Amino acid sequence: MKILITGGAGFIGSNFIYHMLSAHPEDTLLCVDKLTYAGNLSTLEGAMKHPNFQFFKTDICDRGAIYAIFEAEKPDAVVHFAAESHVDRSIEDPEIFLRTNILGTQVLMDACLKFGTKRFHQVSTDEVYGDLPLDRPDLLFTEETPIRASSPYSASKASADLLVGAYHRTYGLNATISRCSNNYGPYHFPEKLIPLMIANALADKPLPVYGEGLNVRDWLYVEDHCRAIDLILRGGRPGEVYNIGGHNEMRNIDIVRLICASLGKPESLITYVTDRKGHDLRYAIDPTKIHRELGWLPETRFEDGLKKTIDWYLSNRDWWEAIISGEYRDYYERMYKDR
Repeated sequence: MKILITGGAGFIGSNFIYHMLSAHPEDTLLCVDKLTYAGNLSTLEGAMKHPNFQFFKTDICDRGAIYAIFEAEKPDAVVHFAAESHVDRSIEDPEIFLRTNILGTQVLMDACLKFGTKRFHQVSTDEVYGDLPLDRPDLLFTEETPIRASSPYSASKASADLLVGAYHRTYGLNATISRCSNNYGPYHFPEKLIPLMIANALADKPLPVYGEGLNVRDWLYVEDHCRAIDLILRGGRPGEVYNIGGHNEMRNIDIVRLICASLGKPESLITYVTDRKGHDLRYAIDPTKIHRELGWLPETRFEDGLKKTIDWYLSNRDWWEAIISGEYRDYYERMYKDR
């Protein structure tokens, strides 16, 4: 199978590429990535050496460029990761999220219809469901939970999901959607909670925690997520949504404390900052459907995954230190300096 993967130089996309090269070496992978601030070509250094891998530096909103790739390469399937994805950035500048996450998705689906690509998979987020109360641990997001987006980011992803569903119904595109909980693991851009805390702790810098750190997230090790997407791509039912969750609910503050303990750093580094606008309280996913239909279950306990993640960051300092020394440093100062 020839698979076009958008956003493959980002966190989950790059992990998916390495998963596919290992699990399906017979497949041909075409990676399309604009290489914005979160896309890092050095992440794909290993993949570049593989004979069945090809990279295209392209904006998914550039219809002419995308059509040219589809016309030349004739992919059998698209796995669509490319997105602006940080809630804080969406609050600062919503417009780029609407452009990339909605219009970019439309361009890709139009290309599928025009050039005969039979399969489209949209990688989405549990954030489209809004949030759950902290005092109701029995409540979980299912595929039937109404969409109730809280931020410009989640609203843009929800809009794209609705568009994917409409293209399936209106044009017969064989499309599926997956909605995952918070991912963690190798190649995670250091603006996100876990890599940010690891990097700051190693440098003995303050560890900024929103509010009181009581917000709860359901954590999913990225390799488990990649296995799930692979299963959906090959066996998912057309038009269906699949929730992917890790059964690992943790409060933000507890994660930061775990990282401090793992690195031998004092909790006095923790600094509480003004909470994010409209900060969702709790996410938690019920993955019963994907387990029942495709046999998927998460294999990585949070404690094990966190250890693997910390070990990876300790062994790959050159990768993330190069990022922190660039544009991200300016963004970090702007976001946390006066809070």
